[in-house]
Amino acid sequence: MNTTKRHKTKTILKDSPSSTSINHNELTYATRSDFLSSSEMSSVHYGFSLVLDAGMNAAVRAVTRMGIYVGAKVYLIYEGYQGLVDGGDNIKVAHWHSVTNIIQLGGTVIGSARCKTFTTREGRLAAAYNLVKRGITNLCVCGGDGSLTGANIFRSEWSGLLAELVEKGRITDTLAEQHGHLNIVGLVGSIDNDFCGTDMTIGADSALHRIMEIVDAIMTTAQSHQRTFVLEVMGRHCGYLALVSALASGADWLFIPEAPPLDGWEDRMCARLESRNTGSRLNIIILAEGAIDRHGKPITSNYVKDLLVNRVGHDTRVTVLGHVQRGGTPSAFDRILSSKLGVEAVIALMEASPDTPACVIGLAGNRAVRLPLMECVEMTKLVQTSMNEKRFDEAVKLRGGSFENNWNIYKLLAFQKPSQSKTDFSVAILNVGAPSGGMNAAVRSAVRLALIHGHKVYAVHNGFLGLASEDMEWHKVAGWTGQGGSLLGTKRTLPEKNMEKIVGTIKKFNISALLVIGGFEAYKGVLQLCEARAHYEELCIPMCVIPATISNNVPGTEFSLGADTAVNAAMEGCDKIKQSASGTKRRVFVVETMGGYCGYLATYTGIAVGADAAYIYEDPFNIHDLTTNVEHLAEKMKKDVQRGLVLRNEKCHENYTTDFIHKLYLSEGKGIFDCRVNVLGHLQQGGAPSPFDRNFGTKLGVRGIQWISERLTENYRQGRVFTNSADTACVLGLNKKVICFSPVTELKAETDFEHRIPKVQWWLNLRPMLKMLAKYQTSFDEYVPGEMKHVTKRSLSVDPGY
Repeated sequence: MNTTKRHKTKTILKDSPSSTSINHNELTYATRSDFLSSSEMSSVHYGFSLVLDAGMNAAVRAVTRMGIYVGAKVYLIYEGYQGLVDGGDNIKVAHWHSVTNIIQLGGTVIGSARCKTFTTREGRLAAAYNLVKRGITNLCVCGGDGSLTGANIFRSEWSGLLAELVEKGRITDTLAEQHGHLNIVGLVGSIDNDFCGTDMTIGADSALHRIMEIVDAIMTTAQSHQRTFVLEVMGRHCGYLALVSALASGADWLFIPEAPPLDGWEDRMCARLESRNTGSRLNIIILAEGAIDRHGKPITSNYVKDLLVNRVGHDTRVTVLGHVQRGGTPSAFDRILSSKLGVEAVIALMEASPDTPACVIGLAGNRAVRLPLMECVEMTKLVQTSMNEKRFDEAVKLRGGSFENNWNIYKLLAFQKPSQSKTDFSVAILNVGAPSGGMNAAVRSAVRLALIHGHKVYAVHNGFLGLASEDMEWHKVAGWTGQGGSLLGTKRTLPEKNMEKIVGTIKKFNISALLVIGGFEAYKGVLQLCEARAHYEELCIPMCVIPATISNNVPGTEFSLGADTAVNAAMEGCDKIKQSASGTKRRVFVVETMGGYCGYLATYTGIAVGADAAYIYEDPFNIHDLTTNVEHLAEKMKKDVQRGLVLRNEKCHENYTTDFIHKLYLSEGKGIFDCRVNVLGHLQQGGAPSPFDRNFGTKLGVRGIQWISERLTENYRQGRVFTNSADTACVLGLNKKVICFSPVTELKAETDFEHRIPKVQWWLNLRPMLKMLAKYQTSFDEYVPGEMKHVTKRSLSVDPGY
């Protein structure tokens, strides 16, 4: 951090209509705590402007509140760059309550507009004047690569623009000297997820939610009428939405601009769909609007439809999703992403100096990172250059590791057929613990890949109790990806009390490996089987756990299947609960979430809905804390806040129950607000899986079978599989976007078995952000700022993705 005394003025601009500004004058600080507690922070100004994508309001809220939290004056810039050029009432001071109750809204409350004037020097001169006269020299811009490039040009011209304003007599030399440098931080808003360097852009996940809702609806009518549907999704230059929705829906064919089909694709597609006519009532083809062939000729949805009607005789319909993908309520992921990036943007501006290059805040392995703006822009342009020059393999790699992995897995599952040469291996697949979204997607991809490898597959119903069942055939998992719950059936029973029976079943069916999909019970059950290897040689086989639980409490992974679906379900419930109080007197809701002793679900939902507090076991609290929270909320409710939301994890405290907290708030808030209680319960386990869980489950199923196949080959001796090494019984996890296999015996030391949680949980780092955005005075030293990460062809080529 720069510790020198300097003048600072900050503005945050986004390519949509939202702007916030903060000014630093003669501010000296040595630590984060120093500058946050300084009374001089009141002279800091931020400006904020946006493009129109779901999740933007969460970014507006986060930047506004974080700016105010650190003592700055915040401005909202309406109508994007147009508002910046026009000035006047388009640039307004924001207050804490200005962004109350907007996190759940789609679009952006501060409007958005394209501005040709800003592309001219005259337009940028007007913008500079409007900023300087308000003392703004720090700008946060949220938009795509074009908007961010424009912001960087504005920054590079800043001193020249001020000199011209002085020459024309519009500002004084003193004013120009005081505001001699413009700091810029960008947030990327794009449903296409086409910006190099960041794992996700704001709005992409919400767009996937809209697409999957429509895909699910279309699947029901397609199955009823035995129709083929061609779905056209957005993506003029990037196939991310098409690719992920195809993987998440099990689409039969896919067209994306980065990977055009080889010549003769028409014959191959028609032959494939004709071969599926028997026994299949449904065909889905997904096409990005920018799809092309190898020669750059557009492939349109109507061309594909006519091809299927004329050649195959299919009753085919076209659905063009269009701008419905930009609308609707933001997903939980987008709300949380926007909040994380918005908070980090303010901190980056606070720490910026005249020598700091313009940066963009991105996401890498679920952590906010700072990326050199122009490095990202140049790499993004390089993708299009590769496509223009027909270097399509390079274009796929430049999209990043996740994009490349998605493409490879889609091709593997969609186009590979079961092997005709069978191996000697049998794989048993079972679900253990409570059901969660994504379980069925993992089963589907695991079954298909195991059959592709030539293995025999056993479906095991009802967990460890039902170990051994009929063969699982290829067609039986069709359509499983979008199904909620557990189609195999699942139970929490652990194997220790049925060890002899389980060993007998494994021996009877000659099972060579186990793939166990489930939560804490799955992890603990495989640990018991592994520890029993010394007594039963039948258990000396590869065993893999795919974590699947809404609690997200399995050691060895940052994310479990079903957690994202559960957060979205809880978030939607809380949105409706808050809306129920519209137009009534001031009201506080106490909402209980599931999760056992793990506070992940309560914390993530709390961030997504803008909760005033979230009580969890991992963050101990006492009656003094509860009283302070009630008083804090009462003060807010006396002014402009109409509704309050308090979340409580179901096992956060033995004595401070949901009923106790409800009665405490009801009693202490008397005369200010009333209080209601809601228990979300099993609503959090139901519903269709989120796009993330479908995609994640599909990929984990593939990775699990790939790992098992490798272990089977390595440990096959004299007609049998035998291995008792620790690294052949593992949890398959995702840690900082790296897929890893952690031996269950090693994870034992990292586990709190009494409370069924890992001893160290990464998401606790988000707790300070939750408190700061709820206006609680908390130690800012707990906040972990993002690191600077360079974006080059090499960094993109070695990006592991997931």
